[in-house]
Amino acid sequence: MSSVTTNPSEVKFTPYEPAKDEEYMSDAQLEHFKAILLAWKNQLIGEADRTKTYIQDESSAMPDINDRATQEEEFALALRTRDRERKLIRKIDKSMAEIENDDYGFCETCGVEIGLRRLEARPTAT
Repeated sequence: MSSVTTNPSEVKFTPYEPAKDEEYMSDAQLEHFKAILLAWKNQLIGEADRTKTYIQDESSAMPDINDRATQEEEFALALRTRDRERKLIRKIDKSMAEIENDDYGFCETCGVEIGLRRLEARPTAT
């Protein structure tokens, strides 16, 4: 079974190169991060659907208790991974709301700019 990463760097995008005097979090920058966040969210949702299908397809009563235990452990691991990704989707949604409210890209604590490269590495940075 394939696994999606919780690393946004595996979402394919071209690093943003701001114009010389471009204002931080311009409309173009916000669109860039919105596209990254949406692609990442769609990737995570797709993997959740694949996990559901995998578990449904592979759920069979195995006569050997060891095989059954192995299968159940695989399912538990897949579900734990999906749970972490579900929490990550909530963070992505929060970041999308921050984009809509013009709060994205600034530290929640001190209000300082987070930085484009940091946000490309972790678009849900707060």
